Amino acid sequence: MKAISTPNAPQAIGPYVQANQTASLVYTSGQIPLTKDGVLAGEDITTQTHQVMKNIEAILTEAGTNWNHVVKTTCFLSDMNNFAAFNEVYASYFDIRLPARSCVEVSRLPRDVLVEVEVIAVLPI
Repeated sequence: MKAISTPNAPQAIGPYVQANQTASLVYTSGQIPLTKDGVLAGEDITTQTHQVMKNIEAILTEAGTNWNHVVKTTCFLSDMNNFAAFNEVYASYFDIRLPARSCVEVSRLPRDVLVEVEVIAVLPI
């Protein structure tokens, strides 16, 4: 197993890595809407979701994969009333191939953000 780290996404705010890579899979840690400098990106769900997705994209790129190879996402929202706006941004990062997904409302997220997303991706053959 190999730890993945990129300066193009925020560094871990706890005892974890940005992602772990096995022979054929990449597992990202949950990404919240912090910039690579650790600053919260906006206060609305649209801005925060874009930042989360950019963070994941940077990690996937560092690992040698991309959105087309994401097989599963787990999405956490602090308020399910943001579901439609979240979906609009989320969907814009995928082409025809959509991953399996779970999306749940949680009572609270780190730093009181509105969204957190983690992904599992395969490495291209």
